[in-house]
Amino acid sequence: MNSRRAHMIIAVLLMNILLFPAYSTGATIVKVIDSNTKIPIKDAIVTSGNTVLLTDKNGTVTVNAPVSSPVNNSTNNPANNPANNPANKIAVRAYGYARNERIITPPNSTGPIEISLKPFVPRGLYLSFYGIGDRKKRQAALDLIEHTELNTLVIDVKGDRGLINYKSSIALASKIGAQKIITVRDVNGLIKNLKEKGVYLIARIVVFKDNPLAGAKPDLAVRTKDGAIWRDRESLAWVDPFKKEVWEYNIDIAEEAARLGFDEIQFDYLRFPDKKSLKFSKPSTEENRTKAISEFLQGAKKRLEPYNVFLNADIFGYVCWNTDDTQIGQKIEDVVARVDYISPMLYPSGFQYGIPGYRNPVANPNEIVYLSLKRAVERTHIQSNRFRPWLQAFRDYAYDRRQFKSGEIKAQINAAEKIGSDGWMLWNPRNNYTRDGLKNKANSSANIPGSAHTPASENSSTSVLPPASAKLPGSPNHPASAKLPGSALPPGSLNSLKPKIGG
Repeated sequence: MNSRRAHMIIAVLLMNILLFPAYSTGATIVKVIDSNTKIPIKDAIVTSGNTVLLTDKNGTVTVNAPVSSPVNNSTNNPANNPANNPANKIAVRAYGYARNERIITPPNSTGPIEISLKPFVPRGLYLSFYGIGDRKKRQAALDLIEHTELNTLVIDVKGDRGLINYKSSIALASKIGAQKIITVRDVNGLIKNLKEKGVYLIARIVVFKDNPLAGAKPDLAVRTKDGAIWRDRESLAWVDPFKKEVWEYNIDIAEEAARLGFDEIQFDYLRFPDKKSLKFSKPSTEENRTKAISEFLQGAKKRLEPYNVFLNADIFGYVCWNTDDTQIGQKIEDVVARVDYISPMLYPSGFQYGIPGYRNPVANPNEIVYLSLKRAVERTHIQSNRFRPWLQAFRDYAYDRRQFKSGEIKAQINAAEKIGSDGWMLWNPRNNYTRDGLKNKANSSANIPGSAHTPASENSSTSVLPPASAKLPGSPNHPASAKLPGSALPPGSLNSLKPKIGG
């Protein structure tokens, strides 16, 4: 009996050896370098499983994650393929570079594992919920990417009306009606195609402006002082930024976008409504508002860590200047501490009161962009390549209704590049873009960071800035929905500017 039991135990052990890989738990030294200069990259973000570490001044970090190794010669067992085991993957990203990863195949060498990062500066344009599904608009965007300095698409994943444009696996999305219009029939095929063309992909997710969620779950909706569901100028309801159920839903969408292969997650409408006397589940104090935004971002950052995606937040342009939260929960110092990149919306038309020294923003697009970024860098004490602004590529609606063509667009781009931002993004709500203001591909340095490490102390020769305590008015989202003179139809209003749905 004892002999038979011993044979059974041996048989089970042999089966485990044949079917499952062994694990080496020794430390792995990773060294991250610039692929062009071979210089070590300090503070590169190294991810192994759920462990996230930063490299030291020598570009190195010690990762204690297990590395699986086969103990037999079987090539038929999927478990013996290191690429199928997340424990074998070391992923790396750093500001001003494209992300990269390495599958670690045992046996390990005694020296560090070297992973190189390619310098990369995103220069992009926006495609809306409808625009990405319109073949004509999508192809027009890709033609510009092929022939100009552009290399990036910002794509609505969850748009301004709370709809998700592909078939999502998130049950709540279907339950609340966020799937009633599908403009992208094959999201995996689309992303594969765009990746093959070398396009950097940013998933735009509109967070707290969510008409379907507010309608399906009224307990999550922002309300008026009389208790009715509040609606904005587009007659769309918003959800309460204090509600953790709202947080989880949007982070679920972000995680799904990361799994789909997007390089970066960008949260928009990451704010409280710019309307007074509204009712929320907590008192709308500055402390409570900023805490809600910060905790949402912290939760998103934690959930997205295993995917090695960059995290980005859009903010009002005036948030670069205001020292309070602009009464919407956005305080630049708090936001930047929880994301990789921050994208102020620096549309000159949105600066309805100008900035010190420049009261007609549309006549001074260069100064609006440059001085706003300069102020943001000085206030946050971070490198300028942590900022990537939204730039105006649509007709003015607040001042003289001028078209923003080559001169205005180029002036904004020059300002962003002078400060050393991590690229820039063009916004046109109708997704109508031309080559105006753009360099040809042959003359572009789109894959070179350029002055991405411009010191924060760079002097300005264009204006004397106001004291740090100066408070300026709020600025609208993409672009302003504020009722300003001459803005009967503000760009970005999707109910009136929907492109035709394509195949």
